[in-house]
Formats: sequence, C-alpha cells, structure tokens
Amino acid sequence: MPSEKVLLQKQEKVAQLTELLKGAAAGVIVDYKGITVEEDTKLRKELREAGISYSVEKNSLLRFAMKNVGLDGITGALEGTTAIAISTEDQTAPARILGKFAENKKDYFNVKAGFIGEEIYDEKSVMALSKIPSKEILLSQLVGSLQGPMQKLAAIIKAVADSKETA
Repeated sequence: MPSEKVLLQKQEKVAQLTELLKGAAAGVIVDYKGITVEEDTKLRKELREAGISYSVEKNSLLRFAMKNVGLDGITGALEGTTAIAISTEDQTAPARILGKFAENKKDYFNVKAGFIGEEIYDEKSVMALSKIPSKEILLSQLVGSLQGPMQKLAAIIKAVADSKETA
C-alpha cells in the first residue's frame, strides 16, 4: 500500500495531466522504447519548437487522466513504455512530427494511438494524419489555387474595359 505522501503526489500528477488534456487540441501516444538520448533530444527540440508538450508518463496515471476527460477509448493503447505529445493549437502537428519520426525508426519507435478533440484514432489513422501538411502550407496551397483564376478574371475585366475605351 503506497504511503499517503506518494498517493497525494500521484493524485496531483493525474490532476496536472487532466488539465493538460482538457486544453488539448490533439495528442499522440507513442512507444518510445529503444530511442537513443541523441534521437530523443532532437525529437523533443522539434516538438518544443512546434509548441507541443511531450512527456513520458506512467500508464496508470495517464489512464486516470484520460478517463477524467472522456477519452476512455484510448486507454487500451496504454501498455508498455508510453510517451504523450499534446498540442493546444495545431491539430495535426503531434501526428505529423511523431509520424515522420516513427517512419524512420520502425524497429523501435511506434505510434500507438492519438486523438483530436474527443475523436480517437488508432495507429493507422494517426499515421495517415501525419501525412497532412501543416495549416500554413494548406492555406498557401489554397491561396495559390485561387490566384490563377483570379488573375485570369482580372485580365478579362481589363480587356473588356480597354475595349470599351477604344470604342
């Protein structure tokens, strides 16, 4: 039986995780077993630069926190070594960064599951999400696709205006 002090520390940790999950736009759970210190440092830096919090957590504590926020369906993925990446803003950033990393480290670094809002995704779905470009890239692609037709429309209007001036 754990001491009262240890139990209190665990309850505080669950409360912290619950608050973090409540404010999350998206998150990804990974099995990080076998990752080197150098790889971990590089990965953590990339996640931090993207505004994503990443931490290794005890499955039991994470399970309680997930249940507290209504993500009970993801608790089946909480086996073995577990790290979680949480973004409060970008819904695809955790999947994109960890998915790319997992693609290169298939032997030992694996995506377990993820979530966006209250929607839970399995490993295959998270890997599919990892292929989606960032919001900024999608917006620039949209602007680029709209720019061509708008330039043609402007040229036609100018041609019509010029023809009316000469007439």
